[in-house]
Parts: sequence; structure tokens; C-alpha cells
Amino acid sequence: MGDFIPIKTLEGDAQFDTYVSKPEEDATAAIIVIQEIFGVNEGIRAKCDSWAKAGYLAYAPDLFWRIEPHIELDADVPEQMDTALGLIPKFNQDQGIRDIEATIKAARAALGHDSKVGLVGYCLGGRLAFMSACRTDGDAFVGYYGVGIDGLLGEQQAIGKPVLLHVPTADHFVLPDAQKAMHEGLADNRHVTLYDYEGLDHGFAAEMGQRRDEAGAELADGRTADFFAEHLA
Repeated sequence: MGDFIPIKTLEGDAQFDTYVSKPEEDATAAIIVIQEIFGVNEGIRAKCDSWAKAGYLAYAPDLFWRIEPHIELDADVPEQMDTALGLIPKFNQDQGIRDIEATIKAARAALGHDSKVGLVGYCLGGRLAFMSACRTDGDAFVGYYGVGIDGLLGEQQAIGKPVLLHVPTADHFVLPDAQKAMHEGLADNRHVTLYDYEGLDHGFAAEMGQRRDEAGAELADGRTADFFAEHLA
């Protein structure tokens, strides 16, 4: 349904590919889908296509391009999971946020500079969605099972737009102490809403594969759709 197009970095000295999926009718808002550690793979592209079917202009930037362009890995293949985990220390998250900011800029240029842009991320992308809420001018932010958000709470004073976080209670990458710190640390932030998913694990809202929990994914995705419908209108 979509295709990859090049987007210039903020500095304009390079460009990176971004998967773009367009709705049948003219869009009035855009959604940026932020990848997991598996790259802009089939599942992330499918999420973009779903947002396009819902009427949004959807983007998924290839944030690993500085390591290797077009990395696509499968979480259900152990060797590929190991490869994905090995990419984390190679990835510069600050540069990743700047590439997300460049994608926001491209989305607004495509739709009109007063158009709204939402961001939704998964795993690493969930962390980057929270960082984006603190550091970019996006309009609404959603993080699914974001890793290490408890270590970013000191940045939350910069959040000025609505944020939604989906937290599976049995997440083996985000342990109970980290979940508790998130709940307690964000309790007084009027911009942030957290939803717990009892007994669900990391990756429960993956578009496909063994990690997906159908009921949990449908519940979380419904909340996300309602959140964007409200805040990107």
C-alpha cells in the first residue's frame, strides 16, 4: 500500500528512507509510527497501512539507517532477536529523535504547516515516543511498552502535549520496579495517561507473530485510535 521515500535530515546534509502510506482521501493529520528494534519490518509497515486506511497520512522512518539501511528482523526468530538486541548499543537515540523531528517537519510540509502530527512507538519506539514528547513539537504521543522510561522522568517537565503509555504488567524488559517508578513519577503530570495490561508481556500489540495477544492488542489499539481522534482533530 505504501512506499519508501527519502527525507532530508534536519541539517540537510543527508537523507534517510521513510515508509509512507497514504489514505484514499485527503488527510488532515499525520501519524508517525516509530519502529521497534527490528527495523521498519512488515509489522511496522502494516501499522502504517492501517493508519492510512483510518484516514491519516502515515510515516515510519528508518531510524537505523546510520547503522545499516533497511534492516528488517523477525522477533520470532531467535538469531534475529539476538541481532536486534545487538543493534541497541549502536543506535544513537539523540540522533534518532532528530530524525523523528525531521519526519514531523516532512509530514507538516506535505499536509500544511498547521496540520497536526501524532507519534506512536513500540518497544524502543515507545521510549522514543516519550523522548519525542519531551523534545519535539509533535501534537500527541503514544508509547507501547517503552523501555527505560523510568530513567527519563527528569525530562517530563518539558511535556506540553498529551501522552498515552501502554504498560503490560508482565513485561520482561520493563520490570515491576520500573513500572512502579513510571506510575509514581508521572502521577502528577496532567498531560500523561498510563494504562496497565494485567498479565501481558512485552510486544503484546505486535501486528503479527507469536508475541501478539489479540484481546490486549485490540483494547490498546482502540484506546490509541480514540486518543488520536481526540487530539489530532
